[in-house]
Amino acid sequence: MRHHYHPSSYVHSQRIGNTTKIWQYVVVLPQAKIGEHCNICSHCFIENDVIIGDNVTIKNNVQIWDGVYIEANVFIGPNVTFTNDLYPRSKKHPEYFDRTTIQEGASIGANATILAGIKIGKNAMIGAGSVVTKNIPENTIWYGNPATIKGYVCTCGQKVKQRSHIPCSHCNFKQDS
Repeated sequence: MRHHYHPSSYVHSQRIGNTTKIWQYVVVLPQAKIGEHCNICSHCFIENDVIIGDNVTIKNNVQIWDGVYIEANVFIGPNVTFTNDLYPRSKKHPEYFDRTTIQEGASIGANATILAGIKIGKNAMIGAGSVVTKNIPENTIWYGNPATIKGYVCTCGQKVKQRSHIPCSHCNFKQDS
């Protein structure tokens, strides 16, 4: 199986990796690039200047606008909202959209809002309902409105007491020095 596109989806991109699944009522515009082994759940919209890495899960009702780049192994929860224009006006379009980058292994909880131009670091976790207004360092946990740091997380997803406890005792993950 190369791809699975639900018959109700509207997929115009030719740049979609092997075994990626695209479910009901998803719209993918022609310039979008989606990696291999992704799962794009129902009622999602993916604009043109979007890159999605391999093994990404995007749950229901997520819109990914121009300028949003998602690296490999990222989880995007249901109803996550991305923005790409900090000063939007009807019928006025910026020359370019701010780049928002979700780095490898990050997870974003349901109903979180991510402002334009933000970078979420590797393996970071964003709690459900959070409003992310600034860059998020790798291996950190953030939640709230606005989101603030609440702790640290190992690459395996387990909470650790402080940054020096990475790797955690759960997985014994060895970070590169």
